[in-house]
Amino acid sequence: MKDIFVVEDDALIAMLLEEMLEDLGYRVSASVPDLEQALDAARNKEFDAAILDVSLAGKSSLPVAKLLEALGKPYVFATGYGSAPEGSSSSQPVLRKPFQLSDLEKALKGMQV
Repeated sequence: MKDIFVVEDDALIAMLLEEMLEDLGYRVSASVPDLEQALDAARNKEFDAAILDVSLAGKSSLPVAKLLEALGKPYVFATGYGSAPEGSSSSQPVLRKPFQLSDLEKALKGMQV
């Protein structure tokens, strides 16, 4: 079973995302709501891939994305804005909110997890 790290500041979306991941056969290794906790968990938790909300209480999740890249961990941005944050790789996958179970499954398979 693959472990997924979730970074989402909206508690309801985080809970829904966690349920969807479990329905797809994944385990949530950590779920955090803010930038500081996300950076700490990215450094200290074991996981296979991550799902990052683009905006965390008004702060960009780009520092987390850069850390994940340095650690060699795949990730996908989840956003209601329609695109990845400025400064991120143009080839970085984006999961557009609201998304369906099939969208999430496709994004995870695209990361080969």
